[in-house]
Amino acid sequence: MEQLNSRHDKSREIIAIDGPAGAGKSTVSKMLARRLKYLYLDTGAMYRAVALAVQRAKLDPEDEEALAQICAQIRLSFKGEGDEQKIYLDGAEVTQEIRQPEIGWLASVVSTKRPVREAMVQLQRKLGERGRIVAEGRDTGTVVFPQAEFKFFLTAQIEERARRRQEELRAKGYQVPMEEVQREINRRDAQDAGRELAPLRPAPDAHIIDSTRLSPQEVVDLMLELIKKRKEES
Repeated sequence: MEQLNSRHDKSREIIAIDGPAGAGKSTVSKMLARRLKYLYLDTGAMYRAVALAVQRAKLDPEDEEALAQICAQIRLSFKGEGDEQKIYLDGAEVTQEIRQPEIGWLASVVSTKRPVREAMVQLQRKLGERGRIVAEGRDTGTVVFPQAEFKFFLTAQIEERARRRQEELRAKGYQVPMEEVQREINRRDAQDAGRELAPLRPAPDAHIIDSTRLSPQEVVDLMLELIKKRKEES
């Protein structure tokens, strides 16, 4: 098992992995965290959990006052079970429920709202205080952990991203036509990149990795190689 040297500066024990939907962030982040024996932090799941709470409460996702209230009320927590990470909303596990396509779209809407982002970033940074984490999302290297020593931006061609997302949905029991999956990804890309608050973009010091023709294992090996090289140069 690879290990990074223990440092007093916890920012040097944070690895941020950003990128668009379907780029393979979740798979790669879980594998990297396992290799390093780090905690895996899925920031996207947190926004999905908020979206689920909004859906259940039948709130208007454009009502920022209502969003601020619900963020102040809900309780989010993570629990590792083997190689999987479970997420809990108000004490109940919602790991699978938040992966529904409609929740993904709602999450992309509420995540653009300032009260939601401020609440989630605060929680993410609190979780990051312990160090030794691999944080995955769309703004972990630019907004949440800009001080992280290691930052990666994972991308892939749209056709490959759509294929991966369709397979992921099929594995969870959702049969979604490829055209619909690709249309949804294009819509998410436009919204994530064009939002005023924390737009999707690589951090200036991030390593950009195109995973189109790489397996998850190859991506992880490349990341570990880059981490090792940086450490040897420092």
